[in-house]
Amino acid sequence: MKVYSCLILNKAGGLIYQNNVNPGLNSLSSNDFLVLAGTLHGVHAIASKIKPIPSQAKDDIGVTNTHNTNTNLIATGKSQNANSNQSGLQTIETDFFNLYIFQTLTGLKFVIVTSPNPVVHNLQPMNDFKSISRGELQKQYDSTVKLFRQLYLLFSDFVMKDPFYSLDMPVKSSLFDMRVKELLV
Repeated sequence: MKVYSCLILNKAGGLIYQNNVNPGLNSLSSNDFLVLAGTLHGVHAIASKIKPIPSQAKDDIGVTNTHNTNTNLIATGKSQNANSNQSGLQTIETDFFNLYIFQTLTGLKFVIVTSPNPVVHNLQPMNDFKSISRGELQKQYDSTVKLFRQLYLLFSDFVMKDPFYSLDMPVKSSLFDMRVKELLV
């Protein structure tokens, strides 16, 4: 898997970091990246609202239980689910690139644009199509999840711990740029 580009969006959908790690796709202008960031933010927000309606459970006396994760969070002070990327847009797969989105608990969105999965798009020879397991198709997604975790650690270490960085402002750290390039190349 080749990573073409890495983007970080703030919780309002503004582009705060953009790095073209490997050339390979048509180049976009800085204005195009801003439009892309806003569009992804809007689509992610809409997609997180489109989900099945959970069935409401009734307790022993017939009262409808509307206990949800937000009330659990308020009552316990802890998130019941460590994975904040359960709803919303997670992946866009095309014949030319794949785009993966990971949203953190604080609302930051990390976006990685990669080469397409060769197994899914028949770019690699296969002897028997039925021999492809779900694990084979999930391999690229799982490797991007690992990249997101490492990227988030780099962001925490080199950006959030910088005393001169203001929240939701563009990232201007050459050390962070260097570490991101090392990770994604």
